[in-house]
Amino acid sequence: MAIDDLLDEHEQSERVRNWLKNNGAGIIGGIALGLALIFGWKWYGQHREQQSQAGYASYAEAVKAIGGADLKAAQDKVAALQKHDADSIYTELALLQLAQAQVKAKQNDAALATLKAVKADSPVKPYADLHAARLLNAAGKQDEAIKLLASYDSASALEVRGDALVLAGKRDQARETYLKALTSLDVASPQRQMVEIKLTNAGGTPPGSAESI
Repeated sequence: MAIDDLLDEHEQSERVRNWLKNNGAGIIGGIALGLALIFGWKWYGQHREQQSQAGYASYAEAVKAIGGADLKAAQDKVAALQKHDADSIYTELALLQLAQAQVKAKQNDAALATLKAVKADSPVKPYADLHAARLLNAAGKQDEAIKLLASYDSASALEVRGDALVLAGKRDQARETYLKALTSLDVASPQRQMVEIKLTNAGGTPPGSAESI
């Protein structure tokens, strides 16, 4: 091996040593940080799993109470769930089930308040608003129902909004809303048949019927 090659290797070795000397702490810190992130993430996952299990246990207790005869006790259980785990999907599901039990018990005002307690960013919010709008229609508060469902375009939301418009005497808008709902419903769907009946009662003609040809 040539002297020049040995010098090059020696120079490269010295450069590596110097680099390690100057940056060793950073490398060790980087490794430590990486390990901390790995173990931290593992701990976080375990922590979330424990929280999830605890949340489910509280949810199961609330559901058991909802199925009982004492709705006041059920409300207290759900309220405790809201207080300690407000962001959990279990809390949102418990609210829906409590509202359903309240409707069965003819406590519509309480059910409406329960449905309104579902958080705006919850994945079950559309279902809560849909059922709340039905309760508002039943209570003669159709204007509130119309406003509540203004941003929804699912067939069910459009149907209930159409119902509210009919109750409000806005039959032209109701017909338009029912027609829009029909565009996303299968021809053989029982819901489609119901919407077609409502459209007809509102003075409209279902698409594809003999009158519309």
